[in-house]
Amino acid sequence: MSRKEEWPEVGELVVATVRNLADYGAYVRLDEYDKQGFLHISEISSSWVRNIRNHVRERQKVVLKVLRVNTDRSHIDLSLRRVTKRERIDKMLLWKRGTKAESLLRSSAKKLGISAEELYNKAGTLIEKRYGDLYDGLERVAREGKEVLLKMGIPEDIADPIAEVAKDRIKIPMVKIKGILNLVSTKPNGVQHIKKSLLTAQNVKKPKGTRVNVHVIAPPRYRIEVSARDYKEAEALLKRAVDTSLSFIKDAGGEGSFSRS
Repeated sequence: MSRKEEWPEVGELVVATVRNLADYGAYVRLDEYDKQGFLHISEISSSWVRNIRNHVRERQKVVLKVLRVNTDRSHIDLSLRRVTKRERIDKMLLWKRGTKAESLLRSSAKKLGISAEELYNKAGTLIEKRYGDLYDGLERVAREGKEVLLKMGIPEDIADPIAEVAKDRIKIPMVKIKGILNLVSTKPNGVQHIKKSLLTAQNVKKPKGTRVNVHVIAPPRYRIEVSARDYKEAEALLKRAVDTSLSFIKDAGGEGSFSRS
C-alpha cells in the first residue's frame, strides 16, 4: 500500500511526476518508487528539443523507460522518447487502476478503523493472489458481491465494508449489442399487436443490472438494444427478448423476423 522500496529494473516502464526543469533535462519523482530520477534533454524527443518546456512541464505525470540504475549514487536515468504511444497508454491505465484500487482499500480500512496496510495484509494479498490484480478482484466484488471475498476465506466483518465501497465506487463496464426486428400485422388491431410484441421484448425477464431497449426506426423496422456485463450474457438476453417478441406477433396472426446489426 506504499511506494516500493526496491529499485526499478532497466527497461521497466515507470510513471513519474516532473519536479524541476533545467536547460539540460528534467528531474522527476517516480510515483511507484520512493526514488528520484533524471530525464536528460537528449532522451525527451527523437527530434531536436529547442525548448524543454514545449515537451514536459512541472507537475506533469509522464511514462518513462528506465535506462540506467546506479544504486551506489542513488541515480536513475530515464527516457521519454523510447516509450511508444501504446506503451504509454497501457502503463498509465495500469497505474491508474492500481492507484484507484489502493484508494478503495484505504476507504474500506477507514470504515473498519484499521490501517490500509493491515487491511492489505488481511484481504488485499488474498485478492491479488486469486485474481492477479487488486483492481480486477475489487471489480469482481462490485459485480458479484461480498461472496467473492467470503469464498477466499476473508471474514464477513472485513468483506462487508470492502464490498460496500467497491459497489459504491466502481462503475461496472457494460457491453452493448443490437439488432433489427421486422414486425408486420395486417389484422384490424395489428398496430396494437406490434406495440405489445415490442413491450414483451423490452419487459422480458432479465438478470439484475442488464437492460433491453427498443426504438422505432421506421415501421416495420425496430431496433432492439441489449446492455449486459459480458457478451455471453448479452447474447443470451437478446435471443430471449427476440424470441419472445416474434412468438407474440406470430401468435397474434402477424409476421416477424430479426437480423443482427
